[in-house]
Amino acid sequence: MTFYVARQPILAKDKSLFAYELLFRQNLVNAFPEINENEATAKLIEGLQFNLGLDNLTDGTFAFINFTHDSLLDGFPLLLPKEQIVVEILETVKPGKKLLAACVDLKQKGYTIALDDYEHSAVWLHFFPYVDIIKLDYSLTKEDQFHEIIEAIKPFPAIKLLAEKIETHQEYQHAIEIGCDYFQGYFFSRPEMIKTVAFNPTQLSVIQLMSELNKNEPDVTTITSIFESEVNLSFKILRYAQSPVFKRRAKIETIKQAVVLLGLSELKRFVSLLFTAQFSADKPEELTVMSLARARFCELMSESHKQSSAFLVGLLSLLDAMVDAEITELMDKLPISEEMKQAIIQRKGKTAEFLTLCELYEKADWDKIDQYCADIKVCADKSGEVFQHALGWASLTMQTLR
Repeated sequence: MTFYVARQPILAKDKSLFAYELLFRQNLVNAFPEINENEATAKLIEGLQFNLGLDNLTDGTFAFINFTHDSLLDGFPLLLPKEQIVVEILETVKPGKKLLAACVDLKQKGYTIALDDYEHSAVWLHFFPYVDIIKLDYSLTKEDQFHEIIEAIKPFPAIKLLAEKIETHQEYQHAIEIGCDYFQGYFFSRPEMIKTVAFNPTQLSVIQLMSELNKNEPDVTTITSIFESEVNLSFKILRYAQSPVFKRRAKIETIKQAVVLLGLSELKRFVSLLFTAQFSADKPEELTVMSLARARFCELMSESHKQSSAFLVGLLSLLDAMVDAEITELMDKLPISEEMKQAIIQRKGKTAEFLTLCELYEKADWDKIDQYCADIKVCADKSGEVFQHALGWASLTMQTLR
């Protein structure tokens, strides 16, 4: 799944970066799509949640996010961290008692609130004690309106002014003169399009499982609760734990029982398989089989070198093809060690050598295989047998994941 967003910087008086305004996009066309504002807000929040980190889009600053009347009453801002966002109330929102109550609640919970494209009206005075920033639209606001707003906020010194849609140096100077603290517009930068990878809830659950299992002391209760939160994952672990491969006589009836009986080593393998299946759902089955074969090949070839991460390195090596994204970006989002990332991206380390050898077998590049085996000091005949075994194992394993 691909997530598109445009971001435009918001600068402080010293022209340092204060925040970004994030704008929903449906594709690489840098314009607001033909959907209603409620849907745009919902899709932006969904994308941010599945994107594994707001920091990736804002460089550790604030994110200004537009909220509609309905999304504010429904508590959508609460889905995002208060330390990272500015709740921007759209200019189309009509003030009322329910909206005021929502703003009071957000303020009490520690959120920063901004009024977008503000046009002064006496009814908004009830909101001023809870407002942190007022945005002045330089494409619409006239001189007398600027002064009207400045007079209105005098009793509320905590409110800061943000000049937006600044397109000329003259407008910038004017904004400074009337006391604006923040600045935004084409004069500084046009919105920048960003294409990134977003993940669905099940994929996020699998990533959380990977993260927990890679800890020094994984918590069984946490692992169990993650499985229980996803019906699809619950079904798969129960089916996997009762697979004929394990030759268990006792019937497994609970998720916790399955987690405990599988054990840490087998559970790591199973979650890795789940990961591959989830991220290759819309791709040819052969791609999943290939990633599983790589995982098994690297694992078996690494047994004498005690490379416990070899299976996962092989498994993740085709992730970019599965989700149509840059491998570097994907590795940054995953809870794996730096050593594993270097093996996959830069092909450094012993496991990377086995991964390269596996690729040669995939291409049937026999001329290079013998020489490469000699270079890395492994038996060509034995590695060929391992590759054939890995292919058979991968095909059988796919039947378990269907």
